[in-house]
Amino acid sequence: MYDHVRRRWHLIALLLLVPLIGTLVPELYNRTAPSTGGMPFFCWYQFLWIPISVNCTWIVYRVTTRRPR
Repeated sequence: MYDHVRRRWHLIALLLLVPLIGTLVPELYNRTAPSTGGMPFFCWYQFLWIPISVNCTWIVYRVTTRRPR
């Protein structure tokens, strides 16, 4: 039983790597075009990752915390 729970926790924890990779690989966002509202791509790409990171963290938290029965 514990191996199944542990494996599930590890798989869902990989979701936390998505924002990490998305923000730490400059080749993905090191450009100015396309700009949105006069803001270069680099800036709005970084701002876009804020809600994505929050949602990924929330999902991992909800799945990995134990609920009282």
